[in-house]
Amino acid sequence: MINMSMKRTTVIFEKGGEEHTEETLKIALAGAKERKIDTVLISTSTGGTGLKALEVFKGSGLKLVFIRHQTGYPSKGKQMMPPDVYAKLEKAGRVVTCTDVLTGGVDVGVARQRPEKEQPLETSLPWIVPPVNVVIANTLRQISQGTKVGIEIAMMAADCDAVGIDKPVVSIGGSHAGADTAIVVTPAASNRFRDLRLHEILAKPF
Repeated sequence: MINMSMKRTTVIFEKGGEEHTEETLKIALAGAKERKIDTVLISTSTGGTGLKALEVFKGSGLKLVFIRHQTGYPSKGKQMMPPDVYAKLEKAGRVVTCTDVLTGGVDVGVARQRPEKEQPLETSLPWIVPPVNVVIANTLRQISQGTKVGIEIAMMAADCDAVGIDKPVVSIGGSHAGADTAIVVTPAASNRFRDLRLHEILAKPF
């Protein structure tokens, strides 16, 4: 049996940040075309990265899936993405609104939110102990914040039936604003986390 190998290039930015957004999107576009990948996932909280992606991916023929935070993050009852931006992105592709599966669920809320003083029994709970999903998130952050985001949104998109689980996609994330990481991943639903596969890193901060 012959073991096949191939050489790929990873772009390494000196540091992370939104100043790499356009270049990261262009790297993702080229990577998708080279690998004959037809779907790109884009993390976009307020919609800024999504709107930039519309410019970069215009005429590419690629399916764009924009993933935004659940309503209530980070402010109670508030949605970070304005309605007019949502409408533009939805017209161009699909917008997924979903709880952050690694860092935004009930278990994370229990761990982060201090119990009220009038609930004495609750004060004995180990609220400072991170749940397993947070441990996973922090491990992925050792590669880059955008890698954590890219893997997380792949599960979020799969959970919402916005992307298939049978072939690779390009997934784009960043360091809190913009984009600085692009990865090739085969998505999986969050309850099938071990089925998810990270194949390549196209770009990331050092």
